[in-house]
Amino acid sequence: MADTTARENAIEAIHEAVTEAGLEVERPRPESFLVSLPGTARLRTLVWLEAGPHSLTLTSFFCRRPDENHAAFYQWLTRRGSDMYGMAFTSDEVGDVYIRGRLPLSGITAQEVDRLLGCVLTYSDENFNTALELGFASAIRKEWKWRVSRGHDTRNLRAFAHLTEPGHDLPRNGS
Repeated sequence: MADTTARENAIEAIHEAVTEAGLEVERPRPESFLVSLPGTARLRTLVWLEAGPHSLTLTSFFCRRPDENHAAFYQWLTRRGSDMYGMAFTSDEVGDVYIRGRLPLSGITAQEVDRLLGCVLTYSDENFNTALELGFASAIRKEWKWRVSRGHDTRNLRAFAHLTEPGHDLPRNGS
């Protein structure tokens, strides 16, 4: 009985938090929430919250498997994980990267859900461009060159303009 009550309380807390924040939410199942968070570096971060029998699972896709610089890319993500609250970067069997957390239902309140969603957004937004630089610099350079040669807009690549400068290397030591 206690598990059912904790689960119901967690579901209510999630509902309250996302409603108060005015977030876009889908409810594919009564215990599941797909929350859309508006961002800056990433225009939108989707977060899957699922209240299971004993814990709340949080999952957010971060980026696909890097094209290059694999060791430095994953090492950099691992170092980022040491300071993350309630979650960490993880990868699946093909190397795609997610932000994932699992927390006990007893600690889930509307305030905690708000904090967790804020953390996901912060970790996703603040780390996205560096992750792209580390794992996709060649593709970014190629895309920049292609767009410039055809007179296409490079506005959404401006954060990476420095990669097109002669002699620019990848960030050293993941910084």
